[in-house]
Amino acid sequence: MDQNLGSYGTYPRILGKYVWEEGVLTLEDAVRKMTSAVANRLGLRERGRLQAGCYADVVIFDPKTIADRATFANSHQLSVGVRDVWINGIRVLSNGTHTGATPGRVVSGPGRE
Repeated sequence: MDQNLGSYGTYPRILGKYVWEEGVLTLEDAVRKMTSAVANRLGLRERGRLQAGCYADVVIFDPKTIADRATFANSHQLSVGVRDVWINGIRVLSNGTHTGATPGRVVSGPGRE
């Protein structure tokens, strides 16, 4: 079994399957769990929310088409439905195409010395 299965589509799977298909999570609760709830749990005060003084990481997706495509047999499949992405306020995905920008950085939490 390929251990990379979760690395391609975890959040698109939550949105596509558990929010839209099965309705067990609201969109708002799913987004909160993917953003501010994780940042709060890790003590990352400048992440996970859109407000002054925070790093701006933003994903624009189509709620009707977002889905993971990875399977156990074919795990290296990119998800669909993500249109635009900004990392630290810099656009890295534009209309589904990588811009070449690489503004990401290591984020240190309370466990790192």
